[in-house]
Amino acid sequence: MQKEITSKQEIMASKFINITLKVWRQKNVESKGTLETYALDKVSTDSSFLEMLDQLNEQLIQDKKSPVAFDHDCREGICGSCSLFINGRAHGPQTHNTTCQLHMRSFNDGDTIYIEPWRSKAFPIIKDLIVDRSAFDRIQQSGGFVSVNTSGNTMDANAIPIPKADADSAFEAAACIGCGACVASCKNSSAMLFVGAKVSQYSLLPQGKVEAKTRVQNMVRQMDEEGFGNCTNTGACEVECPKGISLENIARMNRDFLKANLNSDK
Repeated sequence: MQKEITSKQEIMASKFINITLKVWRQKNVESKGTLETYALDKVSTDSSFLEMLDQLNEQLIQDKKSPVAFDHDCREGICGSCSLFINGRAHGPQTHNTTCQLHMRSFNDGDTIYIEPWRSKAFPIIKDLIVDRSAFDRIQQSGGFVSVNTSGNTMDANAIPIPKADADSAFEAAACIGCGACVASCKNSSAMLFVGAKVSQYSLLPQGKVEAKTRVQNMVRQMDEEGFGNCTNTGACEVECPKGISLENIARMNRDFLKANLNSDK
């Protein structure tokens, strides 16, 4: 019986599919891009989506062609750099999943797969599937931090009592990996889910309340300067977010922003 189970597992593990890829190719932000078609055979269903792209690039290099440029780092669903638009959805067909966590078992033999970069004015294309998401970095630098005196007299964070509900909400907001799926999925290219999450993870905690007013004002102002659109409550950002960041963070940010402006001395 054990031999039969092992044999079935080996058969499943050795399954291969043939697919057609429609990949966006673009030299740089100034040049005109286009979808190029590639046939890729003998793709293991056990391979990840990024491993499949590695296989494609090996084939292109062997054919003396330019490999497809795509971004990746951790390949563990943590860093958010592997962001791709796959068959019209951010990160592909699965929910609460990053591109690097997507495996080829989610596709069938003979499938045609469309692979595109994020589409947003604030995320200009660097090359092929790689976009410049440094706008998120500048938003974070404008206020996404807590100023701490590191002179040696700092208090241990664990010494400050925090209600569990607030701690849980802050932790959930901090799960945002800054991948940009919210922007890519929004018809307005809004970054309010990202900014709302970053604002919330600090404003819910005692350590972050001291700078709460200036933080939300600075981060929202920087978001607008980067060229992101506004939120019209479509909800696509929450649906496509690989970490399930809630729209409640946008509502909280709007409340904090309104209170900060009403109480502003400027």
